[in-house]
Amino acid sequence: MERLVMHVDMDAFFASIEQRDHEEYREKPLIVGGLSGRGVVSTCSYEARRFGVHSAMPIVRARRLCPQGIFVEGDYANYKAVSQQIFAIFARYAPVVEPLSIDEAFLDLTGMELLMESPRAYAEKLKAEIREKTGLIASVGIAPNKFLAKLASDLEKPDGLVIITEQTKQAVLDPLPVSRIWGVGKKTAARLEDLRIRTIGQLRRTPRERLARELGAHMADHLLALASGIDTRPVAPREPAKSIGKEVTFPTDIESAEEVERVLLALSEKVGYRLRRHGCKGRTVQLKLRLGDFRTYTRSRTLAEATCYDREIYETALALYRALGVKQGIRLLGISVSGFDTSGAISLFHEEARKENLYAAIDAIKKRFGEQGITKAQLLKTRDEDKDNGDEV
Repeated sequence: MERLVMHVDMDAFFASIEQRDHEEYREKPLIVGGLSGRGVVSTCSYEARRFGVHSAMPIVRARRLCPQGIFVEGDYANYKAVSQQIFAIFARYAPVVEPLSIDEAFLDLTGMELLMESPRAYAEKLKAEIREKTGLIASVGIAPNKFLAKLASDLEKPDGLVIITEQTKQAVLDPLPVSRIWGVGKKTAARLEDLRIRTIGQLRRTPRERLARELGAHMADHLLALASGIDTRPVAPREPAKSIGKEVTFPTDIESAEEVERVLLALSEKVGYRLRRHGCKGRTVQLKLRLGDFRTYTRSRTLAEATCYDREIYETALALYRALGVKQGIRLLGISVSGFDTSGAISLFHEEARKENLYAAIDAIKKRFGEQGITKAQLLKTRDEDKDNGDEV
């Protein structure tokens, strides 16, 4: 049975909600994000995009490009509530829904062909219901797999509806730039440019041996599969995690407290981002530490309030490390957060709202440029590549 996957992506989600709720913002260049001197754009309306403004751009630059723009910090509690409405609609259209973020998801429609007039009519019905019940516009892509479906939803934004089939996939893929492939960031794109590979079609026709020599066998296989429109990953609902964490094993034991503190800060940043990406806050922070002789220690602390913020996770993990009083080389460090608060409530206190806005802006950068798109200043001076050993628990 041929798979049928739908990807739904809300258009300019935060900005569209603001324009829906505030008549004075409609058809105006609206920018949502942190308004401080170091703030960044979370998202912006299509009217603002005509001036070159885009998500993850520094607010200072956005003001220069679009001085007539309307700048707002945003109401993230409201955005989350609207997201819940939209995902409730998704659940009525497909038995399996895989969230990607607050405003996009994959829906597995495989085997549902008898329940629909056609995939296009089914997508139009979904788009119409979202618009009727939320006043917002979605773009939809339908294809035989996740990669092609996500690609399709982005081809005709805003208010797009693109269907890619097995028969048409290469005609769609081949002219596109290689940057449209998952896993091709700036560095990989530059290396492919050095090989005079600029389009997906050129990549598809490149001998595997040549790519493997330049990029490694694993990356070569990954790129060639996607360039041929092959993606076997299933649409999978996210099961509630019991904990979310990150740990790292070092090629040589680390000795200095300064180095330990730097690693704990980096781990806290990753764990905080993943908590927010999953919409989770946790009360219990756990530190895992393994010495060079393989003795392993775990220590945890339960906080008065659940958190998903890097700084609070770091300060708790640092206190746990210092309390251990370790005086010898460390082979492994890890941080995890558990004891999730499932209420999803967002504090109305001003300071908490500022944190929500700050981290939403940070996460917008990471979503656009990857987890290394923004980091703490003290992490810019890093040791040689650490060997990761473990991700989400």
